[in-house]
Amino acid sequence: MAVKLGTFLLVFGLSLVWPASAHRKLLLFLLDGFRSDYISEEVLASLPGFREIVNRGVKVDYLTPDFPSLSYPNYYTLMTGRHCEVHQMIGNYMWDSRTNKSFDIGVNRDSLMPLWWNGSEPLWITLMKARRKVYMYYWPGCEVEILGVRPTYCLEYKNVPTDINFANAVSDALDSLKSGRADLAAIYHERIDVEGHHFGPSSPQRKDALKAVDTVLKYMIQWIQERGLQDDLNVIIFSDHGMTDIFWMDKVIELGKYVSLDDLQQVKDRGPVVSLWPAPGKHSEIYNKLSSVEHMTVYEKEAIPSRFHYKKGKFVSPLTLVADEGWFITEISSPTSELLQSDLWTSTTLCAKLLASPHCPTTGPGPGWNAC
Repeated sequence: MAVKLGTFLLVFGLSLVWPASAHRKLLLFLLDGFRSDYISEEVLASLPGFREIVNRGVKVDYLTPDFPSLSYPNYYTLMTGRHCEVHQMIGNYMWDSRTNKSFDIGVNRDSLMPLWWNGSEPLWITLMKARRKVYMYYWPGCEVEILGVRPTYCLEYKNVPTDINFANAVSDALDSLKSGRADLAAIYHERIDVEGHHFGPSSPQRKDALKAVDTVLKYMIQWIQERGLQDDLNVIIFSDHGMTDIFWMDKVIELGKYVSLDDLQQVKDRGPVVSLWPAPGKHSEIYNKLSSVEHMTVYEKEAIPSRFHYKKGKFVSPLTLVADEGWFITEISSPTSELLQSDLWTSTTLCAKLLASPHCPTTGPGPGWNAC
């Protein structure tokens, strides 16, 4: 089965740059789970939409995701230009011990609290403060009031948008940009990631999802010209992370085999990176027992390597578990769909390379994160 490899495991960048204009508007795409080799030179031959964008603009080979290479941390790294320990979005699942509030991959109501989002100012909030207009489609967090501000328009993410939803969002975004209702339009699309999780990054289902996106991009180029936007618009396409294969039952680390789960006050996430809060008085015991477990590294908060740009985050747990590439950490072994879709990370392997553009308004990873 496929599992995401940490923060920005795979990053791809595409930019469609039209002739010079004094004040170009921006159309921004976040394609979740889009690995850099999904549009290799060989594959581009069968993807006319992506191919035309590459030929007209600039394609970056890859970006390395921020640690951890999970979705929400890198959504925010891309849109703030800051590391996780600065913008504070340090995981798909977080817990604030001071308020006993949880962030659960954006699906619970508490995930919409400004508590999680106010650590840094994302691009859309910066533009709103500058009296620009922003339309956002299915973008995680667009429904949240961040630093007291909301975008002009937010079509909230509720269920995985279909290919038709995606096409309609692109068409509506272009209409909004053409009419002057928007200066920035941002669209999030998840189907490539979903099919990769369910069937694997090399599966026919994932490839079909990519072809569906390519078809919309091919029409998008036509729609841009029909609306006369070719001299007034930049298009940037990037991703949050890549994906790798795992062999579920062969490479799983069950925490319950090594420690009593009753000695854990809180456990957040399953997969390549897991956050632990030992029960009072149990920190040393839990740390010592788990430190001897093979195929994962246990970090106390103050010992997390500085190069991760992670340990200063206010929601970082006392113990952070990081699995070796291809390994999966869970409390007990239960190959449910929820577990099989969890994120994986590594920031030192080929799979950590994502999609991104050199003309992206934020630069993402900092020094020391070259995945080569």
